[in-house]
Amino acid sequence: MNPYLDISLRSLAVYAFMLIAIRLTGKKEFSQLNTIDVVLILLISNAVQNAMVGNNTSLLGGLAAASVLFILNYLLKKVMFKSKRIRELISQNPEILIHEGKINFKILSNLGISDDELKEAMREHGIEYYKDVKLAIFEVDGNISIISGNKNLKQTHYKRKKQHKMLQ
Repeated sequence: MNPYLDISLRSLAVYAFMLIAIRLTGKKEFSQLNTIDVVLILLISNAVQNAMVGNNTSLLGGLAAASVLFILNYLLKKVMFKSKRIRELISQNPEILIHEGKINFKILSNLGISDDELKEAMREHGIEYYKDVKLAIFEVDGNISIISGNKNLKQTHYKRKKQHKMLQ
């Protein structure tokens, strides 16, 4: 078999495995990576490298594997955009954390969102008490959107991940 076709097929298999593994383990977003998540990603990338390129450690072998991953990612995004069924299979849905001031503790626990983190999101939106939250939603990208019942408050968007300063 052509070594680059072999790399392509191996990369396809690893990509599919990673999508399924991430979906099954419930990691619905990566905008809030903590230290454990970063270590896991680094170790997984190292573990699957040989599975993709085999004995071929050449520059072209690495570029072939990377190219396949970029192409697969591009195609998957196109398919997800066009097919609601595929999108629902791969992506998860937003979760309601607070509705009309009532906290859904079960969902908070399932998502691993602490009380402190929820309060921080509320403060970012200028809200002090849970009872003032009309709706708090954990978005699929890791953001917490909050709508207050107070029409005078400006609605803002809270991003769970700490923003890194851009190098200029």
